[in-house]
Amino acid sequence: MTVLLVVLVLGSIVAAGALTMTLVNLGVYRRSRRDAPAAEPIERISVCIPARNEEENIEGVVRSLLENNWPDLEVVVYDDESTDRTPEILERLHRKDGRVRVAPRVALPEGWVGKQHACQQCANHATGAWLLFTDADVRFERDALRRTMDATRSLDADMTSTFPREVTGTLAEALIVPMIHFILLSYLPMPRMRTTKDPSASAGCGQFLFVRREAYKQVGGHGAWRDSMHDGIRMPRALRKAGFRTDLFDGTDLCSCRMYRGLGQTWRGFAKNAFEGLGSVPLLCIITVLHLIGHVLPWIVFGLWVVGLAPAWLAAPAILAMIFNLAQRLILAHRFEQSIVSAVLHPVGVVLMTLIQWHSLWLHVSGKRSWRGREAAHPA
Repeated sequence: MTVLLVVLVLGSIVAAGALTMTLVNLGVYRRSRRDAPAAEPIERISVCIPARNEEENIEGVVRSLLENNWPDLEVVVYDDESTDRTPEILERLHRKDGRVRVAPRVALPEGWVGKQHACQQCANHATGAWLLFTDADVRFERDALRRTMDATRSLDADMTSTFPREVTGTLAEALIVPMIHFILLSYLPMPRMRTTKDPSASAGCGQFLFVRREAYKQVGGHGAWRDSMHDGIRMPRALRKAGFRTDLFDGTDLCSCRMYRGLGQTWRGFAKNAFEGLGSVPLLCIITVLHLIGHVLPWIVFGLWVVGLAPAWLAAPAILAMIFNLAQRLILAHRFEQSIVSAVLHPVGVVLMTLIQWHSLWLHVSGKRSWRGREAAHPA
């Protein structure tokens, strides 16, 4: 019992640390200004969209971009061997608006992940001074590009990224998807991110990567992480390694995305790159231990106390940790417009994400990572 008490006290410290880090980070991870004037000079933005069997999404994302109030814009889409109506939808959109361009199809080279190759082909045919890599399931507000440019210039960055408002429609999505913000804000010290170019102090989201074209070209473009399934991590690290500045800002009110539908899609979607995002087995072990003692065990002990199977002196640190957990998750749910279910069922989401991370490690080691019907090689 004494050992368990010590573990629970440590757990409450872990939970308090995560809450504290989140509060500090929220002061740094700020939204762009709604009243920002049109950024000068007006430079062309090329939005790059990889599309593979996206007949349900491609028209929605393209139209939301064309309605943006940025005056110099092109949308470059690469049809990645789609077998549905994606090509004909793109052709119709191109005929209606010349700002929509379809990059010529090129056979997938050996050693390339499909998405990275598609993004590279978009970049090869883009003409803008700035490139925005995004996904077909993202939807943009009318002022998204103007405010993104303003935020990027205000931060004096060569690349910025943000996490769209993540829309969830099922219980599984509501439990797992908000873990993106929980992990990001619990473990990435954003003040350090902003004061150093250390690659390990960076982060990004593959749904929204806004990068200066010249910086992108200097690091080798997507070819520098051709075998990766996590461009959101690999792009800012490559840029920082080359001496460029990367940063994050809160784009919750600039764009939205429903990443996956249901437990199966959500599990597979996160498992394809969850381990790659961490990058090492020791870090995965540390994160697992922190999650178990700070975000799962207290809830179990509290439940045992409620049914009379644990003494009050054990329940006290458990309840304290739970208060920290709930405070953190309710703050995140409010700030990022997430379901309250994700906060109330916090330990369930933590367990699911931990299982996904270990499953992702197994896929990584066994060489069975895949997405949209293609297997990927081990990341370099």
